[in-house]
Formats: sequence, C-alpha cells, structure tokens
Amino acid sequence: MTKLKKDFYVREDVVQIAKDLLGKYLFTKIDGKLTAGIITETEAYAGITDKASHAYNNRRTNRTEIMFAEGGLTYVYLCYGIHHLFNVVTNIKDVPHAVLIRAVKPVEGIDVILKRRNIKMEEDISLLLKNTKNKIAGGPGTVSQALGIKTKHSGFDLTGDKIWIEDKGIKISKKDIITTPRIGVGYAGEDAKLLYRFVINL
Repeated sequence: MTKLKKDFYVREDVVQIAKDLLGKYLFTKIDGKLTAGIITETEAYAGITDKASHAYNNRRTNRTEIMFAEGGLTYVYLCYGIHHLFNVVTNIKDVPHAVLIRAVKPVEGIDVILKRRNIKMEEDISLLLKNTKNKIAGGPGTVSQALGIKTKHSGFDLTGDKIWIEDKGIKISKKDIITTPRIGVGYAGEDAKLLYRFVINL
C-alpha cells in the first residue's frame, strides 16, 4: 500500500495533479465497509482566477471555505440538490485549487458498491465495468454513491483512514490521456474552453 502523502496534494499545478490522479486508487472505509475504484476521469479547477471554480474571485462561503485549506482534504458538495460530488483540495493554504473526481472503475467491495447503486448482482458486471463510462461509477454523482461519500465527508483528511488515495504502480502515458474542456461549465465563459478534463480508458 502506498497512500499518497500530503506533498502530493500541496503542489502548485492543479492541472498536473488532475492528470497524476488518473490510475490512482480512491478508497473509502465508510460504515466499516471498504470500497475502492481506479480513478479514470478528473477535472481541474484553478481557484480564484477560474470562472468555473466555486472559489472564483476569492469567493469564501461556508461551503467553499474548505477549498482554502491546505491541500490534502476532501471537498464534497451537493449538485442540483441530489448528487454528492467528490473533490480533492490541492495547493497551499489560501490557494483554493481542487480536482473533481468524475469517474472511477470499481475494484474493491464490488458487492457493497452494487448495493449502494441499486444494481442487481445478476447483471453482467464485466459489461457494466467495460470502458470508462461504466454504469456503476462512470459519472461524478455515481462515484460518490458507489463509494458511500456524502457532503458530511467534506473536510476529511486524505491521509486518514476514512477516505484516501493510493498509488499501486499503474503507469499512465501522456498519449493515453484524453484531454477535453470540462463538462457543464458553460457559465464560465472563456474559461469553459480550458482543456482541464482528463480521461483514461481502462
């Protein structure tokens, strides 16, 4: 087990961190149940200068304040009043960078994940997991549902024992990373065109 340490998260380049998270294992141990998925899709959010970021223009609210903490914490927020979206806080204190985890490929605690996702065991799991847009955890809302993450888990230490990320030696080459603009950020004007979304196919 190689749990990512604090120094991974406090680096300055949020775009690089978003790429580096691809192929890492996101673990949760919630209600005593261990689950994990390989991170296959991320989006970078560059803080106060990024119109797509919750912290744009130094916006500090009860919800976003965690983004201004030192990197290595979780930031979980509710989208459309339904979906709990899981982000990794990065950079030094008062620089509110974050990476949204948009998709994972489940690899641990599959039975627990399927129950959380209300997917019947008799379905062909190998087909559901095939390709990045898997039906189990192929979107940011389903990632959190699959791994049991809710807004109450915002502010958790990623070097702790509830939610953490491990490097298990998966090597991702630059040519295997698909780079696109982020999804659902049309409100951000020119910043909506930034190539801050990264995808791998496993």
